[in-house]
Amino acid sequence: MSYYETFARLHRSPNPLLLGNCWDVDSAKILAEAGYKAIGFSSHALAASLGYEDGEQLPFDLLVRMAKRTVGVLNVPFTVDMEGGYSRTIDGILANIDRLHDAGVAGINLEDTIPGPPRQVQPADDFKKILSAVANHLSRNNRQLFLNIRTDGFLLDMPTALPETLTRIRAYENAGADGIFVPCITDRQDIATVVTATALPINVMCMPALPDFDTLELLGVKRISMGPFLFSKVHDHTGQLAKGILTEKNFSSII
Repeated sequence: MSYYETFARLHRSPNPLLLGNCWDVDSAKILAEAGYKAIGFSSHALAASLGYEDGEQLPFDLLVRMAKRTVGVLNVPFTVDMEGGYSRTIDGILANIDRLHDAGVAGINLEDTIPGPPRQVQPADDFKKILSAVANHLSRNNRQLFLNIRTDGFLLDMPTALPETLTRIRAYENAGADGIFVPCITDRQDIATVVTATALPINVMCMPALPDFDTLELLGVKRISMGPFLFSKVHDHTGQLAKGILTEKNFSSII
């Protein structure tokens, strides 16, 4: 079974897939050794770890090299967040997707907003055309990638986030999405409404108010991402340890 096939099946299992979000090769290996069944880059964490701002500021060539290197050390499916596609043209997005496919990734995240500032929401019909082109391109060329499509109504705190999300989910399902990612959704009723609006697996992300995993499973969620939160916690803890060495004038905090 290919990594793509394994990854797709994990989205259809009774228990939600808990995706380990990494930022480099070592963190990917740590997550795999801890038992995560699939791993993916957090775009924010990866960019920050390499000294770039989020929002497609990380050079795409570097993203591809990092993906290829990470795939090479893992024995579980690996997925890449390619944000808005790193291009504003369909041909450019398709070319970038081909490069990630050839690097060995099992899936990608593609979002319906264009990185800012400010972050711009693409009209649903425009993004649907992009998604249809991606799905058709993969099919014509017999290339398998799990298309996890991110819609950002809740992330942008839109007053019409729920109805806008529902409209876009239906459009993206018809256009060839394999899964739907709704970051920053936390309300149980909203999650339940989104889950029942589509046959596609719904992906949610770590947030302070997100329900626990058992509740998310009961609500029908099929994928749970940690986003940049693990990276941020490790980063903060490293800072605390570094300050402690200076304050205590010894290495007791790290040995």
